[in-house]
Amino acid sequence: MTTYLVHPDDIVLSETEVGRDLLLLITGGVRHIGAASTAYMDGEFARVMTSAVPHHKEHTISEAIALKAAAALNRTVTVVMGIHYDDLSKEGILAVVNIVNDKVEQYLVQKAGTNF
Repeated sequence: MTTYLVHPDDIVLSETEVGRDLLLLITGGVRHIGAASTAYMDGEFARVMTSAVPHHKEHTISEAIALKAAAALNRTVTVVMGIHYDDLSKEGILAVVNIVNDKVEQYLVQKAGTNF
């Protein structure tokens, strides 16, 4: 397993407004589409639907991000994720997850003006 560090600037979160809805694209390393999660408000609760490409793991965090963003912003949010680094160690995977979560947190603070 490779133990190199993932640089935070290599992971990118971008947004596209789609009418009232929001598309968040989160990519890093070898960019691709590994999963797409759409969260929407159902009354006071956020619900989510996810589609994942076989053998990809992005859905393990895209669902939580979509739910968090939809609830925080009170709008439908689709998160498309594709992050790949060859032979990443468990520590490297944890670093990627932490970087993604930090970037999402910063984005939501900027958009909604509060911590989540």
